[in-house]
Amino acid sequence: MWKTIAQEIAKVTEKSFTLENTRSVGGGCINQGYKISGNGSSYFVKLNQASQVEMFAAEALGLEQMYATKTITVPKPICWGVTDNSCYIVLQWLDLGGSNSHAWEEMGRQLAAMHKIGKSDRFGWDINNTIGSTPQINTWTDNWADFFAEQRIGYQLKLAKRRGGSFPDTTKVIEAIREHLADRQPQPSLVHGDLWSGNAAVTTDGEPVILDPATYYGDREVDIAMSELFGGFPTAFYRGYNEVWQLDEKYLQRKTIYNLYHILNHFNLFGGGYASQASRMIQQILS
Repeated sequence: MWKTIAQEIAKVTEKSFTLENTRSVGGGCINQGYKISGNGSSYFVKLNQASQVEMFAAEALGLEQMYATKTITVPKPICWGVTDNSCYIVLQWLDLGGSNSHAWEEMGRQLAAMHKIGKSDRFGWDINNTIGSTPQINTWTDNWADFFAEQRIGYQLKLAKRRGGSFPDTTKVIEAIREHLADRQPQPSLVHGDLWSGNAAVTTDGEPVILDPATYYGDREVDIAMSELFGGFPTAFYRGYNEVWQLDEKYLQRKTIYNLYHILNHFNLFGGGYASQASRMIQQILS
């Protein structure tokens, strides 16, 4: 397997690459992660079952699109594919571990710039991808309220019902969300889609980085909302973001709607206490 991956790296980069060292590193909840080195170069490799290769292809496309905005650092995808019984994606290796107020403020500015520059005339994306290991539906849609109510909340509620979740009538929730978002028709921005603290970092050189995206074109506020969901980013991040593109004063009213998507997804992935948290958020939306 490693020999095949090394050969593919050499082919794509057009540089000699002989594998000299392989070390296991964190790959998140879903994938196995490795740092591989040789010929003075290092790469980050994620592995999963061969059936998940489309997940890596979508990740590569998302990273390529974010990279193309020339706004914020992301790990550049090198190659991906299937070998033996595994699929893989090879990414640029970045030395992470730095952190300071200036870097987080700059991350906010750069994310706002990505949201401004990466834009479309519709909501959705070129292909479906995943949020965690859950399918994420990205059918192109002209209306934001329809897109988020149906393809985000409606789809997660359908999965939750199969899992045994006891939530209010799906149609009722979808229509409530559609009503809340009825007057919201934002610029369709290229969003990270899964922007929590585990997917944002600073390099040892002080460069902001975002990684592991669930990319699509949507309301830029979805990224800001999720960044606040699990403890929040440093205050400097939000200061930097608002300096470039001020958030709408009604953002706080929409934040619960946008984060319900992720809490439902966590229920579908992990179960447990996420059911009660989702129920509280739904009641707040319905009230």
